[in-house]
Amino acid sequence: MDAVRVLEKVFGQDYNSLKGTRLRMTRLRIPGKEICMAHVFTPMDNSVYVNLGLNIGVHEGEDHFGEAVGIIRFTPWEAVIAAADIAIKSANVQLGFMDRFNGSLIITGDLTQVTTAVRSTVECFKNDLGFTVSEVFGTAP
Repeated sequence: MDAVRVLEKVFGQDYNSLKGTRLRMTRLRIPGKEICMAHVFTPMDNSVYVNLGLNIGVHEGEDHFGEAVGIIRFTPWEAVIAAADIAIKSANVQLGFMDRFNGSLIITGDLTQVTTAVRSTVECFKNDLGFTVSEVFGTAP
C-alpha cells in the first residue's frame, strides 16, 4: 500500500483538510506480556561468540567456545531482569548479556544447564505471570 492510501486510511475524512500540511508520524510500540523467542544452541564457530560480545569482559584465559547459548526476547523489556534472576537460580548458567531497554537475555553454559534455565524461565513466565510464550526451539538434550 502506498503512503497516500495509508494516510487516507489513517486520517479518514480529515485527510482532505490535512493535504499540503506538514505531518509528523510517530511510531509507537505497546508491549504486551510476551516471550516472543526462546532459543538454545551450541555454535560451531567462535565468531558467533565474538559477534554476540560473549568474549568481552571475561577473565584472562577464559574461553566460552563450545558452550551452549540461550537467547530469550521479552516484552515488556524490563521483564528481562526477573528472567535473568530465574535463569541463574534454576540452573548453573552465566549471564552473557542482559538488555533491559530491548528485552534481550543471553545466557551461556553447559547445554543441559542452558536448556533447563531457558525452559524454567519460559514456564515461570507462562504459568506464574500469565505471559504469552513461544516454544523453546533449537538444540535440546
